[in-house]
Amino acid sequence: MNKAKPFSIAKKEVWQAYKRVRSNQGSAGVDGQTIEGFEKDLSNNLYKLWNRMSSGSYFPPPVRRVEIPKLDGRLRPLGIPTVSDRVAQMVVKQRLEPELEPYFHSNSYGYRPGKSALDAVGTTRRRCWRYSWAIDLDIQGFFDNIDHDLLMLAVKKHTDCKWIQLYILRWLRAPVQLPDGCLIERGRGTPQGGVISPLLANLFLHYVFDKWMEREFPSVPFERYADDIICHCVSEDQAKFVLGAIRKRMAECKLELHPDKTRIVYCRDDRRRGRYSHEKFDFLGYTFRPRPSFTKSGKQFVGFNPAVSNKAMKAMRKTIRSWNLKRRTNETIEDFAKMYNPIIRGWINYYGSYCKTVLYQVFKYLDVVLSRWAKRKYKRIKGRQRRAIHWVKRIIIRQPHLFAHWRFIYAWARR
Repeated sequence: MNKAKPFSIAKKEVWQAYKRVRSNQGSAGVDGQTIEGFEKDLSNNLYKLWNRMSSGSYFPPPVRRVEIPKLDGRLRPLGIPTVSDRVAQMVVKQRLEPELEPYFHSNSYGYRPGKSALDAVGTTRRRCWRYSWAIDLDIQGFFDNIDHDLLMLAVKKHTDCKWIQLYILRWLRAPVQLPDGCLIERGRGTPQGGVISPLLANLFLHYVFDKWMEREFPSVPFERYADDIICHCVSEDQAKFVLGAIRKRMAECKLELHPDKTRIVYCRDDRRRGRYSHEKFDFLGYTFRPRPSFTKSGKQFVGFNPAVSNKAMKAMRKTIRSWNLKRRTNETIEDFAKMYNPIIRGWINYYGSYCKTVLYQVFKYLDVVLSRWAKRKYKRIKGRQRRAIHWVKRIIIRQPHLFAHWRFIYAWARR
């Protein structure tokens, strides 16, 4: 460590940050430099970054704006920092996250070590059994509307490290570069896609929502994954009162609840009579609603349970179509299994945790796509869809472990 530098940042911290950024991969920023390009002069690039951060002369470049499709068909704006800027943000995150983590609420699940989206889904499921009413909260444009002054107050509450405060403020103020090259100055918000953004978002909502709920409504449990929030209430009147208070709290912190997506939901099941205008909600890719269920003895009842959402299944089918299998007749079915099993396993591991039979629809569709590929590839079944479907079934019997979803769907294939 260089004593002459005003800020005490070890070279080892920059190296460790780079390794984490490299493992996460990611796209190029405004300079067009990929991780591979950054590594061509790795030692020099890391040294320059360390030198500038340690001297206080590091200024982040603009963030590249890209838009990715959401499950509902709309576009989500992302801000992609350069590779070197992602490393710099990781340096700060490595220092700041251990300081913040002990203070975060137990009901906050997003982007935290040892917590996952499935943990949040499981907790939501249990609480929907205990509480008859849920509030599905949607903060409109959350990442784009975080107030910088309020966020910096929270940062300064947890660290007096001057260089951490300095660089966080510079990242918040860094302009956004649009695809046409235009620069937009930012007076609020933190771009989704930045390494430090999820941590800052959690810190902001920790004070705006988590601590406030703990103080104002200690009997109302909730699950929060970043800005996706579900609250649980014992009655409709309580839900209306709590929602009104939350709406006012958000306005005080310069945020707004989405008028159409925020709603009160009745968690109807066999024990809860009556109907309500909203009896389902989506949370983290799952739809919670009344569903047929079975006891251990086989008796059927209606329970309020999660299963993969229609939006998520639509996105998976879109991904399958993007593989364009039916035109790739020069490849074998074994080639497809090798290429796409990691993606299929990811879907199974996440969406197959609850009411997995709903997910079968997606994999049945994949098998139909494979049959269409076979129909074009093999002359003996060319143009005959029923024969092609039987061909896929014979492959399933002969090679039940070839595709991950075959073991998932068919019990005999798991042996």
